[in-house]
Amino acid sequence: MTLTVCELHRMQRESQYPPVGDAARAEAGDVRRVWVAGNNVDSGYLTHVLNVFSRLGYVRSTEQSFDVLWSHPYPFSTYNATLMGLKNNQKVNHFPGSGFITSKVELSTSGIKHIPTAFKMPKEREQLLEYAKNNPDTLFVQKSNSHRDIKIKSLDGSDLESNSTFFQEYIGNPLLIDGHKFDIGIYTVMTSLDPLRVYIYWGDVLLRFCAEKYHPFDSAVLDKYVVGDNYLPVWKVPSLGRYHSQLQLGHRESLNAFLRSQGKDPQKIWDQIEESIRSVYFVKEAAMVRSAKRFASTRQFFEMVRFDFVVDDQLNVYLMEANMSPNLSSAHFKQNTPLYEQVVYNLLCLVGLASRLRTELAGVHTGPVAEMQAADKDLAVYGLECGSSACLGSCSGICRVCLPCLSRPQKAVLRQALLEHVNRNLCRRILPAQTTREEASTGLQGLQNLTSSNQLMHLWFRGKCLLDAAWC
Repeated sequence: MTLTVCELHRMQRESQYPPVGDAARAEAGDVRRVWVAGNNVDSGYLTHVLNVFSRLGYVRSTEQSFDVLWSHPYPFSTYNATLMGLKNNQKVNHFPGSGFITSKVELSTSGIKHIPTAFKMPKEREQLLEYAKNNPDTLFVQKSNSHRDIKIKSLDGSDLESNSTFFQEYIGNPLLIDGHKFDIGIYTVMTSLDPLRVYIYWGDVLLRFCAEKYHPFDSAVLDKYVVGDNYLPVWKVPSLGRYHSQLQLGHRESLNAFLRSQGKDPQKIWDQIEESIRSVYFVKEAAMVRSAKRFASTRQFFEMVRFDFVVDDQLNVYLMEANMSPNLSSAHFKQNTPLYEQVVYNLLCLVGLASRLRTELAGVHTGPVAEMQAADKDLAVYGLECGSSACLGSCSGICRVCLPCLSRPQKAVLRQALLEHVNRNLCRRILPAQTTREEASTGLQGLQNLTSSNQLMHLWFRGKCLLDAAWC
């Protein structure tokens, strides 16, 4: 049996510290506290979040004393004073400025690849009318940030003056399985803003099918083309249910098996999805960095969002939205409990919140504690190049990642990246993008358009790939 790093940490901890009551653990100074913030947090919609934190040994806390803040709403207005005074060992499950990604209006009208053409109202009213005139067969849906009342509409008679809404081109040839349209939810984690590091949970995805069959099509019946709370789960779709229920495959692998049985290559879907998510973070990076400048550091922040995609009958992928604080409740479908709890557990492992360092040491990024987890030698890359005469007198080009050229803050960033790689479990890094060893050997090639911090991050991962294929 193969054990994950998080499981090894847990076993080691439990062998040293037998389970005791919360009071005794708190008195011994060996307890971690999670502050779960939101409306009616005990009503059930955060049950799986609370379950995972409890199993990892966390106890519930308040704003006055916490190691982790898990806030369902965006916290940077309500709790701004608290967040401005964060300690090094405190973590928060949102990034300042992440609304630039999760705002449906801002995302859909950003012109990013794989997003259907959209027009913001009323600012882009004339462009919408011109586009509709030039594409007379195109259908549109009107949407808003509230994600309510999505419906195919004729532009004639529609409200084209409503603020915070947009009209988006409707994808009229969706891929159907057993007659049902569906979407794909990808749980995505940003662990660092500057430089960018982004992972997707690759243990599974969330497949949701429209409750009604697509044909005969009727735009008045939303359940034919809009995934609602009463969606059809994967195990009730006959062509996928046999894979999911009988063979115990997850959502993604059930979809893969079905597509291969139809002579289609599912990898085309997943490659486009990764490309799309990378594009979003690159395009929104500058705005998020500006938003985060009021904080001395963003290393205490992490964030999980769920990107939702639809696929057409040619396996082209379209990004529809990114959900802040995505639904993790299995109230409708208890069968999704393992998926949601694995998502939360893998997220907490990735960002170091499932490790077993004592609470007061958990946020230490320098000194013996940091070196115990990742010494300088573990950060070293490009030994041949860094040992050459060219690098001995220079910190430019590839030499910038040589250890003598790295500042203490840069080493701290690389240590965090190394620990994420070690603790990633079922998470897959997509930024910096994973490469082959042949691609990694190209040095700075292809990195010219990145910011300086992103260049360093990409270059370092390439160096680790050349040392060990497990990093590729």
